[in-house]
Amino acid sequence: MTKIHAAITGVGGYVPDYILTNQELETMVETNDEWITTRTGIKERRILKGEGLGTSYMGAKAVEELLRKTNTDPKEVDLIIVATVTPDMPFPATANLVADQVGAVNAFSYDISAACSGFLYALTTGAKFVESGTHKKVIVVGGDKMSSIINYKDRATCIIFGDGCGAVMLEPTTEEVGLMDSILRSDGSGAQFLKMPAGGSRIPASYASVEANLHYAQQEGATVFKFAVTNMAEVSAEIMQRNNLTSNDVAWLVAHQANKRIIDATANRMGVTDDKVMMNIEKYGNTTAGTIPLLLWDYEKKLKKGDNLIMAAFGGGFTWGAIYVKWAYTA
Repeated sequence: MTKIHAAITGVGGYVPDYILTNQELETMVETNDEWITTRTGIKERRILKGEGLGTSYMGAKAVEELLRKTNTDPKEVDLIIVATVTPDMPFPATANLVADQVGAVNAFSYDISAACSGFLYALTTGAKFVESGTHKKVIVVGGDKMSSIINYKDRATCIIFGDGCGAVMLEPTTEEVGLMDSILRSDGSGAQFLKMPAGGSRIPASYASVEANLHYAQQEGATVFKFAVTNMAEVSAEIMQRNNLTSNDVAWLVAHQANKRIIDATANRMGVTDDKVMMNIEKYGNTTAGTIPLLLWDYEKKLKKGDNLIMAAFGGGFTWGAIYVKWAYTA
């Protein structure tokens, strides 16, 4: 029996117009451009402005572009999965809202919450539906409106995060392209180091929780950095070894855009040179689940059919993982 692979057949993306520069942040919190750039590699990030606009707005924009580029009727879409930690509301799922906004009336849809690793989790899940033979067109969206949960008086977080969303189409193929392998991990003991404490069932919203700033993302930077460097690098090397890939075989490292030093450490562990590392952290910052699809969006024209891509991420939870994708088309 011929094996079915789930191939990425198109990419869409969206980032808001408003640019929050390091210079503007200097007026909001004790920091400066040199300090931010040296430690993170970030120069600016995008912020979604506008009353009542949430993650679904950006997701729908990315999916609409994806549908145009792939010449797909939204009624043909079978499934939409949205990876996000900033849903429009606790329920319904943001994916439901995206499906409605783009006219995907025949798709079922749901969200995945795995922080910065969310897109990898969602991509692997979506691929299983395609590989099973039951679904022909699956859209995987990764994106976050991080500005909605960031305290712009907290230097540890406000310099890092931005807003943005990307989307990919998964379709079946019998060619040796598509999602070839994945390694996904999690460790809930890391929750104390990177979290948003309130807003869930443990600490529901109240005057006290708002006054205590518990509805903002919190992180212990040094601990997160150490775990991210070790785990993202190790799982990337592991997936290369498992698939008999050398650094010469890898066309691109598609790493979560959290911190340039973490990305550099992962590339070094893989033996991959800088010219093979996708990078846009300087202009978007960390868009959480949006970073990897936005990299594909920015670099799509440089990708060629058969290119070996290693996607890697680390996020709150802790969650982390790596995926081996053989690119399915030349733009």
